[in-house]
Amino acid sequence: MIDLFQRSIFEENLALSFFLGICTFLAVSKRIETAFGVGVVLIVVQTISVPLNHLLYAYVLADGALAWLGLPETDLGFMRLITFIAIVAALVQVLEMVLDRYIPGLYRALGIYLPLLAINCAIIGGSLFMVERQLDLAESTVFGLGTGIGWALAIVTLAAIRERLSYASVPRGLEGLGVAFIVAGLMSMGFSAFVGVRVF
Repeated sequence: MIDLFQRSIFEENLALSFFLGICTFLAVSKRIETAFGVGVVLIVVQTISVPLNHLLYAYVLADGALAWLGLPETDLGFMRLITFIAIVAALVQVLEMVLDRYIPGLYRALGIYLPLLAINCAIIGGSLFMVERQLDLAESTVFGLGTGIGWALAIVTLAAIRERLSYASVPRGLEGLGVAFIVAGLMSMGFSAFVGVRVF
């Protein structure tokens, strides 16, 4: 489990290894506060959605999963993408209401990017990787938490670097997204250095 957790944060970072959720990753990484808020929301959504989608897939969608209903030949696996998206969209809606009610400052800071998390490919990618790798419920929970933390770590790090770069003299042609792509590429190479490293 610790190995899976470590790999999902560093080696298989959804933003820097698979470049999933890169649109939100680049758009929200201009300020640390906003990046941190999006990162926390993504951790929450990912930690809940991946195990929830695991249960949905294992007991409803997978081949033979409906044997408990007397339908052992039924395979609803073709519906996994649309159902995963529906689960994530519902979670984001609930989070949006909670933030609007209890943390209005963060809700306003996230603005349009909060609803965009509903279609963030990093979140959907976490659930699809869970199915592809045939993780059980405990592994799915660890994987969801790890991928959420990894994505949040990457976006906050990029935001910190971009804030520092605002004081640097960047060539005119590389200002804005140009330098952000270069930094993201360098960060990706840095995170790849963790391949094969084991804590325990």
